[in-house]
Amino acid sequence: MRALVTGGAGLIGSHLVDALLAQGDEVRILDNLDPGSHRGRPAWIPDEAEFILGDVRDTDALAKSLRGIDEVYHLAAAVGGVTTEISSFFDVNATGTARIFEVLDQEKIAIRKLVAPSSQSIYGEGLYRCEQHGTVQPLPRDLTRMAEGHWEPQCPQCGAALTPLLTDESAHLNGETPYAASKIAEERIVIGLGKRFAIPTAALRYAVVYGPRQSVFNPYTGILSIFSTLLLNDRPPRAFEDGQETRDFVYVGDVVRATMTAMREDGADGQVLNVGRGVPVTIVEVIEALAAAYEREPNYVVTGEFRPGDVRHLVLDAGRIRALGWEPQTELAAGLVQMAGWIEGLGELEDVFSGMLGEQRERGTVMQSDASAPQA
Repeated sequence: MRALVTGGAGLIGSHLVDALLAQGDEVRILDNLDPGSHRGRPAWIPDEAEFILGDVRDTDALAKSLRGIDEVYHLAAAVGGVTTEISSFFDVNATGTARIFEVLDQEKIAIRKLVAPSSQSIYGEGLYRCEQHGTVQPLPRDLTRMAEGHWEPQCPQCGAALTPLLTDESAHLNGETPYAASKIAEERIVIGLGKRFAIPTAALRYAVVYGPRQSVFNPYTGILSIFSTLLLNDRPPRAFEDGQETRDFVYVGDVVRATMTAMREDGADGQVLNVGRGVPVTIVEVIEALAAAYEREPNYVVTGEFRPGDVRHLVLDAGRIRALGWEPQTELAAGLVQMAGWIEGLGELEDVFSGMLGEQRERGTVMQSDASAPQA
C-alpha cells in the first residue's frame, strides 16, 4: 500500500511510519514540524519515507501529499487542552480535516480508507455508578466546588457520591475545552464526510498516549513529559488537586497497532473506537512509577491547584476494538522504562515547564483551591 501519514514526525505518527515501512508499505509524511513540539527535523524521520514539509491547512500541500495514495492516516493535530490559542484547535483539527476531504473530492483522488484519531477528552467526565440511579455521566465539574477543594463529581440527579466506571463509546460527548470541542468536530467530520463521499473511515478515541519521541518541549503533549523534565532537574513533580485523579495510560506501540487494526479491519468502517488499557492509574501512582523508571525518588508535591475543564476520572472501555483483534501488550511500568531510557538519551534537559506554570496561573488556566476546605 501507499500510505500518507499526516503528523508523521510526531509521537504516534513516527512510530506508525516505522511500522508501515516494516510491513513493506510505501510511506509519505506530511508534517509542519511545529516548533512548539519540534526543534528542527527529528532524526527519526526515515530516509525510506518521502517527507513533505507542509501544513494540513494548506490545500496545495494536501493535494501534493494525497496524489497517488491508497490509505490516509490523519494524525496531524493541534494538541492540548488549556492554552489560550483557542482558534488554533479548530483551525487545525476541524478545518484541516475538512480540507482533506475537499482535496480528495476536488482532485478526484480515490483512496481505500482514512483513519484519524479523536480523543478521550471529548467525553468530559467519564461514566460513574450511583447507588440510586445506576450508570450516570456528570457534567463538567463546577468551578466553585473545585475552588473549595471538592474534587469528586456528584450524581447529576441526586447529588450523591459516585463510583468511577470504565467509559465506553456510548457515553455522551460532554467535553467543553477548546481542544475537546475541536476533536468532537473532527470526529464528526471524519465519519460524516466519509459517508458523504463513500470513503471508509474510522475515528479512534485515544486514551493518554506516551512513549519514546514524546515532545519534551510542549507542556500540552502529556504530563509524563512534564514530570520527566522535573525529575531529571531534581525538582518535585506537582500533582494537581489531591493527586487521586485517574487516567488511562496506553503505550505508543499499542496505539500504533490499534490504528493499523482500524485501517485493516472492515468492522471498523464508519465506527468510533476507544483505544486504552482500561486500567485506572492515579496521578500520584504514575509519578511514583515514572520516578522508579528513572531510579529516582518521586518527591512529589500535592498542590491543591486545578485546571478548569480537567476531568476527575476517565478510563476507557476498549471492548469495541478488542473485538476486532487488538489487545494492549505493554504494561505501564515497562512502557515507562522505554520512555525514560529515550528521554535520558537526549542529554541535559532544560526545565521549560516551571516558567509556563506561572503564565498559566496568570491566565487563569491553573487555579488554586482553598487548602483549608474539606477534600471531598
